[in-house]
Amino acid sequence: MTDSRLIVALDFDSTDKARALVERLGDRVAFYKVGLTLLARDGLGLAAELERAGKKVFQDWKLHDIGAQVEGAARSVAASGCDLLTVHAEPQVMRAAVAGRGDAGTKVVGVTVMTSLSDADLTEMGYGFTAEALVERRVRQAIECGLDGVVASPLEAARVREIADSAARRDFLIVTPGVRPAGSSQDDQQRTATPAGALRAGATHLVVGRPITAAADPKAAAEAILEEMAGA
Repeated sequence: MTDSRLIVALDFDSTDKARALVERLGDRVAFYKVGLTLLARDGLGLAAELERAGKKVFQDWKLHDIGAQVEGAARSVAASGCDLLTVHAEPQVMRAAVAGRGDAGTKVVGVTVMTSLSDADLTEMGYGFTAEALVERRVRQAIECGLDGVVASPLEAARVREIADSAARRDFLIVTPGVRPAGSSQDDQQRTATPAGALRAGATHLVVGRPITAAADPKAAAEAILEEMAGA
């Protein structure tokens, strides 16, 4: 049993550790996230290996730069065969990423508000919005900029789906980190939900890291999440 809606986050400090987990999970997992820690090492090589092995790959760059740099980076990532790419959900950044991706099959999704941030954190950063209000604003901007979807916490997924549906974007992706099975630690996440709760709210993809990667038996942990997803 596998489900491509489950994305396992390979948040390790070495590609050897990541490869070991992928081998351990075998055919139970079809989609992997390669984040900044690995990308700063040999993550691109690992991403290529996963693609050759028939896996889907989410390169979590969270691109955020001037338009020319974002456009060039998105073009390079798309040329590598990446399935999913993240950028920060700011209009100039999103427009540049869409231009750089061009006609390639890479889906570009905008990071709305990091799931580690609370309303108090946003106030400290100088934003005049709650997390919920800022997510709504950025979802609308992402749709206007032609993005394929957004990254948002499970708590905002239902509202994101409402906004996307009202814009006739039934294909709009809602990628949700901060997914935690019942009884597991929240770690550094502030806005979380269970796998079933996130899917019922409208999420199209669930990003799960430590509840699987730090488990005593990662394969059993992944299978339990897949079973819950199937029931949702």
